[in-house]
Amino acid sequence: MEEKEELNKQFVKLICLNILCFMIILAICGVFIFTYVRNSTYKVIDDELVRSVERIKEFDYSMENKRIENYEILDIIGEKIAEIESYEAGLFGSQEENQDENNKSTLKDFMLSREVRNPNAIVILRDENGDIINENELGRIGDVAQNIPFDKEKLGEVYEVAVANGKDYYYRMISSEIDTLDSSTFGTRYVQILINVDSEKAVIEQDFKIILTTILIGSLLSILASYLLSKNNLKDIQNNIEKQTEFVQNASHELRTPLTIIQAKQELLLQEPNAKIVDKSEDIALTLSETKRLSKLVKDLMVLTRSNNNAKLNKENVNIDEYLTNLVQPYTEIAKMQNKTINLNLKYNSDIDIDTSKIYQLMIILLDNAIKYTEEGDTIEVRSLQEGNKCVIEVADTGIGISDEGLKRVFERFYREDKARNRSTGGSGLGLSIASVIVKEHGGQIKASHNSPKGTVFSVKLPR
Repeated sequence: MEEKEELNKQFVKLICLNILCFMIILAICGVFIFTYVRNSTYKVIDDELVRSVERIKEFDYSMENKRIENYEILDIIGEKIAEIESYEAGLFGSQEENQDENNKSTLKDFMLSREVRNPNAIVILRDENGDIINENELGRIGDVAQNIPFDKEKLGEVYEVAVANGKDYYYRMISSEIDTLDSSTFGTRYVQILINVDSEKAVIEQDFKIILTTILIGSLLSILASYLLSKNNLKDIQNNIEKQTEFVQNASHELRTPLTIIQAKQELLLQEPNAKIVDKSEDIALTLSETKRLSKLVKDLMVLTRSNNNAKLNKENVNIDEYLTNLVQPYTEIAKMQNKTINLNLKYNSDIDIDTSKIYQLMIILLDNAIKYTEEGDTIEVRSLQEGNKCVIEVADTGIGISDEGLKRVFERFYREDKARNRSTGGSGLGLSIASVIVKEHGGQIKASHNSPKGTVFSVKLPR
C-alpha cells in the first residue's frame, strides 16, 4: 500500500515536471519566434530611417554665390515657385530680413526634405524650440503633426510612436539635429522622419495571435504528452521495483533453503555429541552438498553484480573451432557415461576476439543445461558457423524442451521451467541469466528456440 502511494506521488511529480519543461520550451520558442519576426519586419524600415538621416546630415548647405536655378528646383516642383522666390529673398536678403524669417521654412529646409527618398516617409522640420517650421509641407498629417512627440534625449534613436487622428496610426520615427547655413541667424534645426507601419504592425499582431494560439495548443498537447510519458516512465519504474522485489524474494528463498538444511543437520549433530562420523555420514554429506550449492549461488550472484558494473573483458584472438573442440571434450565423456551423445559440427574455422574465461563459463552453462535436461539416448550437438559478419555458436539438444512461455522468460533471473525438478538437479535459475550477460558484454545476442523434432536450441551470435 505504501509503495502504491509512493508511486502515485512520483506519478504526479513526473507529470508536473514534464509539463513545466514543455511550457518553458514552448515559451522560449514563442518569444524567440515573435522577437525574430518583429525585428525582421521593422529592420528594413529602421535601416531606411537611418540612411535618410545620414543623407540629410550630408546635405550641402553652402548656397552662397549660387543661383536657385543651379538646384533645378523648378523642375522638381513647379507649384512651389512663389514660395521658393520668397525663400530666395530670405536667403540672400539682409541680416535683418533673415532675422524676421527665423521661424519660417527656408529654401534649405525645403530642399533638405527632398533628401528623404522614401515616398512613404514624412519629414518634419523643427526649430531650436521644437516648433514645426514646415507644417505647410505636411499635407493631411499637418493637422495632427503637433501631437507627434519630440524628445531631444532620443536623437538618433529609432522608436515607435502612435499618432491619433480619429484612430491611432503607428509610425517608426527617428530624430536628429542638423546643421544650418548660419546658426546665429536660423538657430538649431531638428529633423524628424516618420514612416507609417500600420500594415506591418497588423502583420505582427496577427503573427502574435498565431504564436499565442500555437503555444496554447502546444500546452494542451504537452499536458497529454506529460501524462503519457509519466505513465510510461512510471511503468518502467514499477516494473523495476517488481523485478527488484522478486529478485530479493527469490534470492532470499534460494539462500534460506540450504541454510535451513545446514542449520537443522548441525543441530542434530549437536544433539548426539558422542555419535561417530560413520553413523552421521549422510547428514554430513547433505550438509556439504548444501554448502556447495550455497557457495555456487553466492558466486553466481557475484557474477551478476560484477556484470552490472560493466566489468572489463580480457579479449584474445583464438580459433573458435579449436577452442570449442578442447572445451567440449571433457563433457563428451560425461555424456557417454549417461548414455548420451555429444556431436561437434564446427564450420566457422576462423579466429575471433573473445574473453576465453567468459566464453568458457558460457559454454559450461549451456552444456550443463543440455546434459541435465536430456534423457538416455538423446543427442547434444555443438555447432559453429558464419552468418554475415557474425560468429554463430549453437548448442542443440533433443531433450525435454521448453514451453513457449519458457522461451520468453528463460533468461530471467531465478526463472525455472519446473522449480521442483530444477532444485533436485541443483539449478538456481541464474545460469542462463549469467549466459545472457556474458553474451551482451561481448556485444552479441543469445536466444532460445525449439529444436526439431524435439528439444531446445540455444543460439549465440558474437561479433568477429
